[in-house]
Amino acid sequence: MERQQVFDFVKRSYGTEPDYPWADWNAVLRHRESRKWYGVILEVGRQKLGLPGSGEVDVLNVKCDPRLVGALRTQEGFHEAYHMNKEKWISIRLDGSVPESEIRSLLAMSYDLTGARKK
Repeated sequence: MERQQVFDFVKRSYGTEPDYPWADWNAVLRHRESRKWYGVILEVGRQKLGLPGSGEVDVLNVKCDPRLVGALRTQEGFHEAYHMNKEKWISIRLDGSVPESEIRSLLAMSYDLTGARKK
């Protein structure tokens, strides 16, 4: 799944559009009701992720059930959350290493976790 595919999916599924708060290519996905971030797409240097080669790769940070974070980080395409809480967020490489269905499922979890709290 690539960046534009993520944007298309979240627009169809949650009615959200990317927000560019830093006037660069990095984008935030905000929950429609709570306005909290449920996703962040960042360009990250391959070396910062421990990957071989030079250049950058897109990653999607999503909020995740802390019980899943450790297990996900052992799988190809997942990394410790880049610039986010490492216990509750995970970085997913958007380079085809993670199946689209898994990314969609994790986006759904993140959207739910960041929604308005019921009283």
